[in-house]
Amino acid sequence: MSDQDTILTMENITKTFGPVKALTNVNLAVDRGEIHAICGENGAGKSTLMNVLSGVYPYGSYSGTITFDGKKSEYHNINDSEADGIVIIHQELALSPFLSIAENIFIGNEQAKGGVINWDKTRAEAKKLLDRVGLPEDPDTKIMDIGVGKQQLVEIAKALSKDVKLLILDEPTAALNDEDSAHLLDLVRQLRDEHGVTSIIITHKLNEVAAIADNVTIIRDGSTVGQMYVTKETPLDQDELIRKMVGRELTNLYPEHESNEPGEEYLRVKDWTVHHPLDSNRVIVDHANIYVRSGEIVGLAGLMGAGRTEMAMSIFGRSYGSNISGEVYIKGKKTELHSVQAAIDAGLAYATEDRKVYGLNLLQNIRENASMASLEKMSKSGVMDDNIERKQVEFYRKEFNIKCHDIDVQVSTLSGGNQQKVVLAKWVLSDPDVLILDEPTRGIDVGAKYEIYEIINQMADAGKAVIVISSELPELIGICDRIYTVSQGVVTDDVDKNGFTQEYLMKGMTKEKEVAA
Repeated sequence: MSDQDTILTMENITKTFGPVKALTNVNLAVDRGEIHAICGENGAGKSTLMNVLSGVYPYGSYSGTITFDGKKSEYHNINDSEADGIVIIHQELALSPFLSIAENIFIGNEQAKGGVINWDKTRAEAKKLLDRVGLPEDPDTKIMDIGVGKQQLVEIAKALSKDVKLLILDEPTAALNDEDSAHLLDLVRQLRDEHGVTSIIITHKLNEVAAIADNVTIIRDGSTVGQMYVTKETPLDQDELIRKMVGRELTNLYPEHESNEPGEEYLRVKDWTVHHPLDSNRVIVDHANIYVRSGEIVGLAGLMGAGRTEMAMSIFGRSYGSNISGEVYIKGKKTELHSVQAAIDAGLAYATEDRKVYGLNLLQNIRENASMASLEKMSKSGVMDDNIERKQVEFYRKEFNIKCHDIDVQVSTLSGGNQQKVVLAKWVLSDPDVLILDEPTRGIDVGAKYEIYEIINQMADAGKAVIVISSELPELIGICDRIYTVSQGVVTDDVDKNGFTQEYLMKGMTKEKEVAA
């Protein structure tokens, strides 16, 4: 491409946080009207680079030069970059749940005259933008009343209201189901093809990169390590991309693991039925029966809304649901788990799918987060023994390869993969017999995923009973010994490793619920 076709260049960008170099001489060139993917492991510097570009990290706090749309750019804040047509949508959506869609779209960009907002114009313009992104919602609908997939579309509508030239999407599909993800990617293509909008996408989903990207820049350890062009004639080589991302060959995405000979039955759930917490007539989990033995890794496979997470949370101290019935047996003994603490005391652990909201306290450090579920075990006469805490947390920092200077680092500064390792360390420290992992690799790059799989294998080899909930069938097939399929709250099949195929499992995941005559 010629210079006039290049809308953005970032040259020799270096950014430090105290003694830590987050970016070192990073170079990026994006052509006008293309979809450009930025790939790399968690902590590689992808989001940091975009925060430099958008003015979150202002000019003067980094070295290097940015040229956008033919002129040198020195952005001191987000308003500066948005004035030039650069709009960034972060992974954590910046929408107010209590305001309407229309209010969110035009917040800070109000349709006003003489200091008075024209609400008729606000709604009308919002409706035009919603039509443009394919979201048939009333502009007066509150954000809290629509799903995450629709909220992403509202964010894009908000970007379009600012006459966007370069749209930056940071992990746009991390929390979306397959249907919403496909719709979002189609919209990005449409913006490119029909309106000439250039997009930068940061994502860990390599199949999405292969499907949508025109060009890929790879960042590793804060430096640019490669670029890959994608055309119909030369499709993306995912193996080569992975090698560039992690700096080593990953010939197998899942570590070799010999299945353990199953031991004692650690958990059995019989006729487990759970109703919606607000609508007691709505059945979410319907007479489910599952069991897991010592040394086993058992998967729960189901489509969005199948009831997998709800089943796990309701078992774990009834932290979800109403009118719960059924029986739970721990090591053959019927056990009542009426609280989370009772579940922990009985030897259960549940690592939530939402690590930032429910799994971690982002205001605390690694040590405080990792010891949170084991305070009693680390105490003497009701007083926390700091030596025991530090020794045990430091052991798992090294064991799980949590990348940080020390255990007093604030957990919010860690990458997603390292945060997930802290969540795992928290529950392993509680020494459970049964560990339920809900979407343990969501939003994590392939290198960190591999390390998480190794940790799961270690726990099974240590005799733990492990249940893994995942929306990625290849992941469950790659790491599990058995898989339960779940559809509409019903456990439809118990599949042994010899029967693992995506087609067979999908049949169980889509099986229609039988209605009593």
